[in-house]
Amino acid sequence: MNKKSIFKVICLLFFFTIATHKSFGQSYKFTTSGVSVLEKNERGKWGEWSNLELVNLVVNLDTTKKRIVVYSRIIQVYDIVTFVPVEENATDIVYSFVCRNIDGEECTLSIITRKNQDNRKQLYINYGDRIILYNIFNA
Repeated sequence: MNKKSIFKVICLLFFFTIATHKSFGQSYKFTTSGVSVLEKNERGKWGEWSNLELVNLVVNLDTTKKRIVVYSRIIQVYDIVTFVPVEENATDIVYSFVCRNIDGEECTLSIITRKNQDNRKQLYINYGDRIILYNIFNA
């Protein structure tokens, strides 16, 4: 076999592998380094972000179980209702999930990668009247 034939065989094997590959759910583990909260006031206007509190927590995203868990003092469990299509622009990559917490309250969780900030990651938990922000990194 010459180099061209070997290359063709390798390409065919590669494309065959990709074409027959099944998509399986995955589990992603993150660690937090800080948390801040933003709330609306009684007039429905956003206040200011709270001071960043240093926290070291584990966050687990399990796409198979459709669940996101934040292991804080009170464990936060979010069941994923809808996987929102990935959004990407010049500065951010955003993975969002419409979720329900253990009390049945709906919220949106977003994992945002800040491209212009050395790919810093943040987790936003948005309830509409309050937002919890965690700075996260891959564990």
